Amino acid sequence: MARSDKEAVRVAAQNRRARHDYAIEDSLEVGIVLTGSEVKSLRAGRATITEAYASEEGGQLYLINAYIPEYTQAGERNHETRRPRKLLAHRRQIGRLAGAVQREGMTLVPLKLYFNDRGIAKLELGVARGKKQYEKRDATKKREWERDKARIMRSRG
Repeated sequence: MARSDKEAVRVAAQNRRARHDYAIEDSLEVGIVLTGSEVKSLRAGRATITEAYASEEGGQLYLINAYIPEYTQAGERNHETRRPRKLLAHRRQIGRLAGAVQREGMTLVPLKLYFNDRGIAKLELGVARGKKQYEKRDATKKREWERDKARIMRSRG
């Protein structure tokens, strides 16, 4: 029996705030280097990536400030909760992302941390530009108007 697409991808953590605070220009799927206790903790679904960001250091990408809580059954072989985690991407992709950050003032924001259909942890990384306060207000007004418009159309039949 074939699994559906929703079962194939299990989201461990999602950064919903990123779409509010940033204008996402592009997104990229990258791998992430984790220890065993981190994977167990992610499978329990207790990670937080809202304050995290990615940066390029020495030709490598790192996920900074992502919180993956300790796995209680790991004992003394547990991990640090906010350690920098290496991200896996092709060299050209890393160069393109680093160029966007340096030249254009973009930010690398994690959007979603999930397990793919093979059970491998992946991170959806967004190349984003920060929104100004008035842009956030405009987006909120537009979203509320669309919601009200749909409500009015439903009531009219």
